[in-house]
Amino acid sequence: MTIQSKAAPVRFEGVSKVFGKDVRAVDNIDLHVDAGKLVTLLGPSGCGKTTTLRMIAGLEMATSGRIMIGDRDVTKLPATDRDVSMVFQSYALFPHMTVLENVMYGLTFSGFAKDEARSRALAGLELVGLKGFDARLPSELSGGQQQRVAVARALVLEPQVLLFDEPLSNLDAKLRRQVREDIRAIQKDLGLTVVYVTHDQEEALAVSDEIVVMRNAAIAQMGTPRQLYDAPNDRFVADFIGEANLLSCEIVSVDGEMATVEIEGYRHSLPARGLSPGAATIAVRPSRLVIGADDGVPATVAKATYVGVRMEYTLTGKFGQVFAVHDNVDTPLDPGTEVRMGFAAKGPVLLPE
Repeated sequence: MTIQSKAAPVRFEGVSKVFGKDVRAVDNIDLHVDAGKLVTLLGPSGCGKTTTLRMIAGLEMATSGRIMIGDRDVTKLPATDRDVSMVFQSYALFPHMTVLENVMYGLTFSGFAKDEARSRALAGLELVGLKGFDARLPSELSGGQQQRVAVARALVLEPQVLLFDEPLSNLDAKLRRQVREDIRAIQKDLGLTVVYVTHDQEEALAVSDEIVVMRNAAIAQMGTPRQLYDAPNDRFVADFIGEANLLSCEIVSVDGEMATVEIEGYRHSLPARGLSPGAATIAVRPSRLVIGADDGVPATVAKATYVGVRMEYTLTGKFGQVFAVHDNVDTPLDPGTEVRMGFAAKGPVLLPE
């Protein structure tokens, strides 16, 4: 018995969700998730990402607009008729049932014969690395193992779309990394369509084919992890996808698609992104600040923190304050050290107004 994928695309057309008279949780969004891709909805609490996920599942009904799964309009269909499975933050395992019974539950509820349900459940447990755990109770498993049981229970139903709602938030850092790698590997191996909700930027970057950054019930930007990290649309996306230092600068010239910017006499060339000469803002990742550059902006080390694999520095100057990281942990800079701060060749990015 093997688990099959029936991956289908998901499409939102002008979808809104209003609670009560005027609480707009999702505001007229258009969204397309390709079949066989993992798309993450990312954003701060209250941005609308979980409501969007629950509308795909049929746990919330759209106030307006249309939701398509494959070629079916599911906007008004109940959750039981949508052919989607959801993995919840809390795992939602039955404590009195064995692992095998938990995984079989949805299958028996859906009318599968007991022998086939058992065969599918065993295949699901093997897929998530829990072969031989079928007779245990959830209380006898670690948090990571419980999460895998929840994933297996969703997979055995062979849904068109698999949904994850903050699936790793109850795990410690090391387990989070392991389980997210497991989820990504299963998704790729089976070619599943997955919509994944998290507020953790690193998690989103690690697992996603595409990321949808949400803010104030709307989509702020959508793209691949690298697109969003290297070319954010605005201050919010720059700061939310990984850390970013936002610095004021002057665009002194534009030549074709490249611009030259200046900060306190230090000049740097970078893509113009459609901007013209004048005041502007750049976003610079901490890892792309060069400390001790021959030519750079004068700065002072205000704080130095050793975190094992790298040093973390807070630098201050006329530009304000920035956060920088450096791989050299053997000869760290002391607070009070005067340095020059430059940018890596592929360093800052201009933020369109």
